[in-house]
Amino acid sequence: RTDGTVVETVDARALMKDIAAAAWECADPGVQYDTTINAWHTSPNTGRINASNPCSEYMHIDDSACNLASLNLMKFRREDGEFDVEMFEHAVDVVLLAQEIAVGYSSYPTPEIGRNAKRFRQLGLGYANLGALLMARGLPYDSDEGRAYAAAITALMTGRAYRKSAQAAQRMGAHEGYQENRASMVGVIAKHRAAVGNIDHSESVPEDLAAGARRAWDEALEIGEVHGFRNAQATVLAPTGTISFMMDCDTTGVEPDFSLVKSKKLVGGGEITIVNKTVPMALRERGYAPREVEEIVAYIDERGGVVGAPHLKTEHYPIFDCAIGERAIHYMGHVKMMGAVQPFISGAISKTVNLPEAATVDDVMDAYIEAWKHGVKAIAIYRDGSKKVQPLSTRTETSNSVRSGPASPAPNEPLTRERIVEVARPRRRLADTRASLTHKFTIEGHEGYITVGLFDDGTPGEIFVTMAKEGSTLSGMMDSFATSVSLLFQYGVPLTHLVEKFGHMRFEPSGWTGNPEIGFAKSIVDYVFRWLGHRFLSAEDKMTAGLVRQTDIVSDPAPQLELMHKIVAQAPVSDAGPGPRRLNSTPDAPPCPRCGWLTVRNGTCHKCENCGETTGCS
Repeated sequence: RTDGTVVETVDARALMKDIAAAAWECADPGVQYDTTINAWHTSPNTGRINASNPCSEYMHIDDSACNLASLNLMKFRREDGEFDVEMFEHAVDVVLLAQEIAVGYSSYPTPEIGRNAKRFRQLGLGYANLGALLMARGLPYDSDEGRAYAAAITALMTGRAYRKSAQAAQRMGAHEGYQENRASMVGVIAKHRAAVGNIDHSESVPEDLAAGARRAWDEALEIGEVHGFRNAQATVLAPTGTISFMMDCDTTGVEPDFSLVKSKKLVGGGEITIVNKTVPMALRERGYAPREVEEIVAYIDERGGVVGAPHLKTEHYPIFDCAIGERAIHYMGHVKMMGAVQPFISGAISKTVNLPEAATVDDVMDAYIEAWKHGVKAIAIYRDGSKKVQPLSTRTETSNSVRSGPASPAPNEPLTRERIVEVARPRRRLADTRASLTHKFTIEGHEGYITVGLFDDGTPGEIFVTMAKEGSTLSGMMDSFATSVSLLFQYGVPLTHLVEKFGHMRFEPSGWTGNPEIGFAKSIVDYVFRWLGHRFLSAEDKMTAGLVRQTDIVSDPAPQLELMHKIVAQAPVSDAGPGPRRLNSTPDAPPCPRCGWLTVRNGTCHKCENCGETTGCS
């Protein structure tokens, strides 16, 4: 394996098909294009690029690090709807300089990473809210004009960042690894500069934006050839799941909006639905009157989409296309957007290419090949609903056909009404010696213990809650409360009903718990019953009690795996008529480790749209 001999010869197309099939089933693996990555490498004489961070936006030499920061693009939209080029240039200068200063003051996980970080001083300036900016300008995400506008902004950002890096090198000196890689780095900067002239449909880009991008790269190359660059890399496009939430963005990173209507969980319980606040801007940009805007937004709020909205012209539908839903962006629209902005990024792009559930393995393979043709460095795809174990919404085909629907009475059998009366249940007592378990918990610094006594079948028969010193008011209330609940258990009241009734009750103390299943407790009672539900209820009962937000339960995997290639079918077009609608979500997404809300796909990671937590890069 190390002497250069060939171990095995495989068919490249067959291997590619296997990779695509695996991604079709479970969204993994992601693909990185090694030749493209190293062709844009600024430090090849030091070492090749072998891998990336988990989200695939940072790529450089082994044992290195990157300081990330992102700009909210909507903050640079002027009142007249145009992009403020001068303000954006100033922001890039300031933030990049701040990142550069932070390199020396940051701590690193290993000495080797620390040495390389200070030797090459890699930075990762990026942006968020691109999807919202395009929508506000009235440009469809999947359009030549939208891609040209995004490419111009990205070119301006990275060109200006390298310009500032060259100016810093003029004052402070180039990074330590620069001289060893001088020719390669100057060559990469020249490739970036040349790409500015190759932006498709550049005539649709405002002149001040296009001129700013050209000027930035001209000056970056001019200063850099003389003084070098302070930083080996300057920009990446990160998923920005957490910081986008903090910056009040509608969209993350380079992504389009996930859905026009999102569900927001309230601290005191319940939910509200929020319409993307960029929608009214886009409607006004396209000349709709205030009353028309109000009625269109109300329609979207009620129906979750734009199809059939009053006053809205059909040619304007694409402006509001999202990652999923009735008018989902075609997967090639995602790939083309990545291809448009990749030539102007030092690193790579963390982004999800969303495919519909009906997509085939060949579609996945096509997305991989087209991404390579478009010069993308890395790509992660996600097919809606892709799991190795399918949910119960797909019925198992059996030889004995089973009809669904109400049962019919037997012929000639009279129908009778019977009143069913439930008699009083006897009290079920626990054994004198019984098993129990104790759980320690914390609510915003208040420690407590839950002890559950178990019936012989393992179900809860009594509880004790200890929160304060014996004799205190809180201790007495908890004892009384626990005794009442114990009696309910012993008289057969289902735990599901108790969780529904007592879960999410709000009073102090409340706060963060540190329990990944119950990130935030609204009260002691809320925590007690939600913990009991997670500990003792089945998956079906958890959904009934509202502990799990997934609409499907995972069934026995054995028969489902046999149907793996039978379940892909064309999804029906949604009816725009009245009636309940399903909020868009990712069925197999993990719960948020902080608040328990179901996350959504964000690049190769997941983010929580309720609290902003992310499972990967921020």
